[in-house]
Amino acid sequence: MNDPFNEAERPRKVLTAGEEAEGRLDAWLTLELEGEFSRSRIKSLIEQGAVLLNGRPVTEPKKKIAAGDKIEIGLPEPEDPEPKGEDIPLDVLYEDDDLIVIAKPAGLVVHPGAGNWTGTLVNALIHHCGTSLSGIGGVRRPGIVHRLDKDTSGVMVVAKNDIAHRHLAEQFADHGRSGPLERAYQAVVWGRPKGLRGTIDAPLGRSGSDRTKRAVKREDSDGAREAVTHYEVIERFHEKPDATALASLIECRLETGRTHQIRVHMAHIGNPLIGDPDYSAGFRTKANLLPEPAKDIVSRFPRQALHAYLLVFEHPRTGEVMEFEAPVPKDMEELIDALRA
Repeated sequence: MNDPFNEAERPRKVLTAGEEAEGRLDAWLTLELEGEFSRSRIKSLIEQGAVLLNGRPVTEPKKKIAAGDKIEIGLPEPEDPEPKGEDIPLDVLYEDDDLIVIAKPAGLVVHPGAGNWTGTLVNALIHHCGTSLSGIGGVRRPGIVHRLDKDTSGVMVVAKNDIAHRHLAEQFADHGRSGPLERAYQAVVWGRPKGLRGTIDAPLGRSGSDRTKRAVKREDSDGAREAVTHYEVIERFHEKPDATALASLIECRLETGRTHQIRVHMAHIGNPLIGDPDYSAGFRTKANLLPEPAKDIVSRFPRQALHAYLLVFEHPRTGEVMEFEAPVPKDMEELIDALRA
């Protein structure tokens, strides 16, 4: 490993402990450098020998400090990212030194993985953000704090540094219970959900028949995790005298954030998403009940009709509550218009 103090070109930061200074070195540095480095990153730098205390290397994060101590930090350059950046167009809604908000199109995988090692949102962000990525865990890469399925479109926020990553991740882990975080989706589903509003409280886990899918589980079963979705019917299409409908436009708000949550929950109550290749296979023939051109458009719709249109969160540095909306993309707009007709 390179020694940051043996390379003259490496940037350094010099601090002097004030009269009130006491306690562990890593804790003191975390407070002094708030907004620049997380405590875990500072601990890592100390353990790497990148910190001098009164001119001597110190590798113990819990080393005690006192007033007047001189602390010098050698800042190693963030490592090059893996994967590499790719020039993929992005619809940027907002960007600053701490984060970037984008409208993800359907068809774009968020993170590289088996079968998708290139052409992902992460590749695009590494190229777009460049050196403004100050490093997540010491690597110059974007901090993914939430995801959308490949074929779900909508608003996403991504962190550019450790501090933003930690603050945003805490907000998403809290699911808006004690903060301003909100996530709202629009979806087109088969049929009409019971009531104009409802809550689906059904634990989710991996499907026993296909580990790439999720399924509703008993609360006491292995791998079951709490999952709560609130829905509201916005519009009904081809409504019948008995108050049923062939399809509906709904809004969903998440109280938890599980993989495929909306898709599985809506299928669980008998209203799967139109176009969902995994959870609505038994409903495909319902398109035959529609008049043209709706029948053709619904039959050919290539993805689950799900769009994350609203995202609200607290800015990790300023504390400002930020709200972003992404309009329904053209393919879903055409689907809705066809069903209205």
